[in-house]
Amino acid sequence: MQNHSLEGRRAVITGGGRGIGRAIALAYAQAGADVVVTARTDTEIKQVADEITATGCKSAAITCDVTNPDDVKRMAREAVEALGGVDILVNNAGMGFSHKLDGHPDDAWHAVMNTNLNSVYYVTKALLPAILQGTNGRIINVASVAAKAGSKYLTAYTASKHGVLGFTRALSAELISKGITVNAICPGYVDTPMTDKTIAGIRGFTGMSEDQAKEYLEKLSPQNRLIEPEEIAALALYLASDLAYGITGQAINVDGGMLPY
Repeated sequence: MQNHSLEGRRAVITGGGRGIGRAIALAYAQAGADVVVTARTDTEIKQVADEITATGCKSAAITCDVTNPDDVKRMAREAVEALGGVDILVNNAGMGFSHKLDGHPDDAWHAVMNTNLNSVYYVTKALLPAILQGTNGRIINVASVAAKAGSKYLTAYTASKHGVLGFTRALSAELISKGITVNAICPGYVDTPMTDKTIAGIRGFTGMSEDQAKEYLEKLSPQNRLIEPEEIAALALYLASDLAYGITGQAINVDGGMLPY
């Protein structure tokens, strides 16, 4: 019977050193996959790679600036060499930024677009030839509820994540005949270092205390809580499994009921 096993599968995860990326990497390893984790700095991804090898799976930590297409091409070559091929790609690298549009820094706009959207294009393009060599390929893009709805002070972030969703849907249509599924996961606010930065931004805008700012984010969910990284990892594991072959071109919320669609 089909199950969630990823035995014999090979995955690359961007932003794999912390938060959601780390949780997905470890979930994949526990399901039997060999995993390359990549990020700009090596300390955290080396630790994750060590945790993966301790499970008996193969792993490698490869530094990469996913906003630099040449660096991405080099990472892709090294990842394919390390794993002997690639079956699963998780585009998880991302950044948040909040600011009123009036006076919005241009460099921040471009940084958000490069990190959240252009990187998905660069990494997917670089690894697609390897994914096409296998069967039942999986591409999973970690987007956000901001891919579906806008919030004040988040013009750059929201625009970038809407772009990720459009990319996901178009690529799904392009690759469906190749047996490759392409899906997006749309988390609400997750208990990660990235959300800690969002809380700091709210404090700066509003004068709230840290606890008040965190409570504000929690109350955006009908469940009155932040999502845990492991909840995103559980969905990423399912989407990578044989059981999810019939799911493609979708954007699945993990937001505690925050959005109705």
